Amino acid sequence: MRFEAALHRPGFGAIAEFKRRSPSAGDIRPDGDVVAVARSYEQAGARAMSVLVDERFAGSWDDLRAARAATGLPLLAKGFFSARDDLETARDAGADAVLLLLRDLDDAAAAHLLGVADELRLDTLVEAHDAGELARAAALPARVIGVNARDLSTFTIDRRGQLALLEHAPRDRVVIAESAIATRAQAAAAELAGAKAILVGSTLMRAPDPGEKLHELLSRPLVKVCGLTRQEDVDVAVAAGADLVGFVLAASPRRAEAVLDAPDTVLRVAVFVGETEDTDADLVQLYGREGGHRSRDAVLLRRGEQVGTVIDLPWGEDDPSHLERARTTPGRVMLAGGLGPENVAAAIAEVRPWAVDSARSTERAPGVKDHAALRRWVEATR
Repeated sequence: MRFEAALHRPGFGAIAEFKRRSPSAGDIRPDGDVVAVARSYEQAGARAMSVLVDERFAGSWDDLRAARAATGLPLLAKGFFSARDDLETARDAGADAVLLLLRDLDDAAAAHLLGVADELRLDTLVEAHDAGELARAAALPARVIGVNARDLSTFTIDRRGQLALLEHAPRDRVVIAESAIATRAQAAAAELAGAKAILVGSTLMRAPDPGEKLHELLSRPLVKVCGLTRQEDVDVAVAAGADLVGFVLAASPRRAEAVLDAPDTVLRVAVFVGETEDTDADLVQLYGREGGHRSRDAVLLRRGEQVGTVIDLPWGEDDPSHLERARTTPGRVMLAGGLGPENVAAAIAEVRPWAVDSARSTERAPGVKDHAALRRWVEATR
């Protein structure tokens, strides 16, 4: 079916949502034009579009019909559905899929509606927000499971809890991270935890150009500033638009005493050589030890599991095959070594990496950042 098939496409994607308001946030874009937004989402590369049809969100079935006329994207009808009539209305209005909230449905009702959806040739997004609901979704024939960071009863957000649930979601289903995604790094955190896509609405609808914001959230490469030792430099890196901030915790002129503070809008990376230590970093960049120095390449780890490969230069040497090695390495690649504002754009064009990493090009002394150079580095990667 169209909705599920779109989410199965290679790579990481997004279900982009249209809504004018929410019960928790109030008005978001009360004059939102569903036709214009639908077209901008399609142009920006959304896998599918979600349309709120409930009046509590200032939505209606007419919004879904208008979106259907405006875009070829698969459409998810999002509301509080509990009966066959709801699903028939969604189908007739042009939906390809419907939302089923396990908060509001017991197992028998959810199973019944999944059967109705199959009969009507609708896909479903079965939503869970805690471990119990996730276990229920896994026990049901739910092929697409959403994990919501927002508790719909209290409207509280728990991003860490969501990431933990994503880790334990069944790998034979399509898993979607819903809510609380405002930055590229937060989207990447969901990706690394196991999500196939994000469902994002408020962030997009608050942006001057929702499609442009969607493109920003999904764009790669992520940009890492490494070799940080001072809090003031971390703060400048975050303000400049870095997605990852790196702290070398091995013997080095750039050694940091600890992983420093950074907001959850970015990911913090602890860099080790040979062996790791416990930290509260989001990711670990682990090099082997060779001849008293770090190995050429590293693995990128999340909770001990490899989620990417760092393709670097040999210690103290250059290598003309560097970019070709990175280009032909499977999976997520973080490109590091010899990158600065003057050459990173060309390297990105050749390699198309998941992330790029630099330390020396952004500093005026080992471990001390040149703030102007740091800003030039981030700007050159975009």
